[in-house]
Amino acid sequence: MNRVTFPAGGSNLYHSLVQAQGDNGNHCVKWLDLSRLCRGYLHVVRQQVRVGVGSEAIHYFSAPPTHRSQETQNRHALYMGCLKASGIRVHLARFKKRIVRCPLCNGEAVRHEEKETDVALATQLLEICHSGEAESVVIVTGDTDLAPTVRTCKRLFPDVFICFAFPYKRDNSELKRLSPGSFKISRDAYLKHQYPDPLELSDGRTVTKPPQW
Repeated sequence: MNRVTFPAGGSNLYHSLVQAQGDNGNHCVKWLDLSRLCRGYLHVVRQQVRVGVGSEAIHYFSAPPTHRSQETQNRHALYMGCLKASGIRVHLARFKKRIVRCPLCNGEAVRHEEKETDVALATQLLEICHSGEAESVVIVTGDTDLAPTVRTCKRLFPDVFICFAFPYKRDNSELKRLSPGSFKISRDAYLKHQYPDPLELSDGRTVTKPPQW
């Protein structure tokens, strides 16, 4: 049996969706059905490991944009609810305020950085490999911060197949060399795998796509 787990970096994926929207005549793709998207690439993974069909699990790592407008926070919360309703395990971190000083004018500016998300994903990857939760792990991101953890997992758990599913225009040559079985997610795949609008959740509630999406 080949159990496949998809840990997904929300920030990397979100900025890929924004770019895909701009490259597609502003046809928005943020109402992404991540579960269907991942399952749409199962044949790529299982073809490489040459084992039978098993179960799948998806982990999504993000942080509530508490520094943004209430409308933005509401959209994020709505989408997290949709992911949870479709069986995805959502892991939420946080944003931290940071003061940046300009070396030229000595002025200060406030920046907000996502904290703990990458570490949470890396820790989850180690836990998946150690627990035997899956025979294959497909990491949905193009973020090189995960490279050290992937190297460690490949060394400690050589029987686990690990690769990257690079979001649109987020492919990375370093990660590709590290995991030769990696592949790119196309813009058309985003378009194909959108939630219906309106969307009926598992608890019977119906939600609609935000107008901006």
